[in-house]
Amino acid sequence: MTDHLEVRSGAYHDSVSLMQVSRQVADASGVSAAQVAMATELNLEVIGAMGFAVPPGVQPNDLVVAIRADDADGVTAGLAALDTALAGLRSAGSGAGGFGEAPPPRTLGRAVRAGGATLALVSVPGQHATVEAFDAISQGVSVMVFSDNVPVEDEVRLKDAAAEQDVLVMGPDCGTAVVGGVALGFANVVERGPVGIVAASGTGAQQVMALLDAAGVGVSHCLGVGGRDLSAAVGGRSTRQALAALAADEATGSILVVSKPPAAEVLTALEEYAAGVGKPVHWATLGAGRPDLTAAVATFLRSLGREVPAWPSWEPLQVASSEDLPGQDPGDLPNHGRYLRGLFCGGTLADEAMLVAARELGGAEIRSNIPLSPELALGTDLRADTHVVIDFGADELTRGRAHPMIDPTLRLERIAAEGADPSCGVLLLDLVLGHGAHPDPAPELAHAIRDARAVATAAGRELPVVVSLTGTRGDPQGLDASGARLSAAGAAVHLSNAEATRHALALLGADHDGATR
Repeated sequence: MTDHLEVRSGAYHDSVSLMQVSRQVADASGVSAAQVAMATELNLEVIGAMGFAVPPGVQPNDLVVAIRADDADGVTAGLAALDTALAGLRSAGSGAGGFGEAPPPRTLGRAVRAGGATLALVSVPGQHATVEAFDAISQGVSVMVFSDNVPVEDEVRLKDAAAEQDVLVMGPDCGTAVVGGVALGFANVVERGPVGIVAASGTGAQQVMALLDAAGVGVSHCLGVGGRDLSAAVGGRSTRQALAALAADEATGSILVVSKPPAAEVLTALEEYAAGVGKPVHWATLGAGRPDLTAAVATFLRSLGREVPAWPSWEPLQVASSEDLPGQDPGDLPNHGRYLRGLFCGGTLADEAMLVAARELGGAEIRSNIPLSPELALGTDLRADTHVVIDFGADELTRGRAHPMIDPTLRLERIAAEGADPSCGVLLLDLVLGHGAHPDPAPELAHAIRDARAVATAAGRELPVVVSLTGTRGDPQGLDASGARLSAAGAAVHLSNAEATRHALALLGADHDGATR
């Protein structure tokens, strides 16, 4: 193996862009690992843990390039991929319009003033995000805080300051927004229309937009508010601001609020507030005893007088062949696995799957790294001899690495492990398309599904796979092409995450007492 490390002084790029750059370098021929990141304390720890020795004296605005390759030719290929990726970033920046020959602004506030912006996006390490967001708010503009790991006390202070300025804080940890047709973060391509969305959830918002798009209903804006906004600590501060903004927006006819399970008292207060904003407000808020997102969207469509369509799905096309197990009919393969294993990139999709499964499985426990109750938390090895649902996009699994919607390596490894685990009865996966995500994730996931099923078949057992595919036909990855690839690998594919979960449970043979066949 050949290691290459270099530091490029003053070559600042935001963390979202560098996630994609790292992935492109890692995909170069002969490269086994790559990390391209700003020299923050966290990133330096990650690069050091990879076995690279970073020289002293680097500054947070320095770019660190760490490449591990098979040989010198692999390093050369990685550096070429790096230069191509960075050139693409520079080209995109110049194409968006700049500031002529004037020196570039050194602070976010100055950039806002120079560009006449009305919205700023902050994507820096969490410990620096609060200062940048306050800088934008002080200039009287709304701000989307993509950064995570921001203390909740800072979130409250930011949102109180924004309310005083009559602007909106989207986030922290706001992964998805669509403002005036412009996608920010991870977002799908949707038609413009009369529905405004307020979302305390990233993939939940994407699921709702995908369902609305399938029903032919367009979106005016999707205002993300951060996954903690409806918690007791934050109290729905940004949700109130977003509701007021959409109520004043002429292009918005009705509003749909999407959320991870909220604090009950916060939801009640918001429902009272929403009743007075002057436009109809509907709710797609997850929680025990509450409708899943698909059911909530169906109710919303009926309120608009729209027909609820049959949600798109793709049947599995590939089955085990008799050649895999000579002398055995593949239809007779026993399913020895007793347990559901849900491996998700989207935290809200994982939440929804657990809520649906908890109802169907009765008293059976579902362990998770984002559990429905604290006693069901997984250990650090993320394993348990029961039903398991994992959010691979959780903060502790994305520390120093790209989100699994960009780099799915950890989840692909776990899919392989579940294929070899006789206790795994059904694999439930998600795949989220759209801007910001992997440019073509379906082939890689299809390959992993095919391999896992083949390993199970060779061991004399069946391994059904169900995929929740969130996307629209306008997405660059191609909704139908992605669905077809996954079904060809043997997966049952559903646009509706709730339908995918119920299908997985039906394949598992679960009854309402939590027993399995």
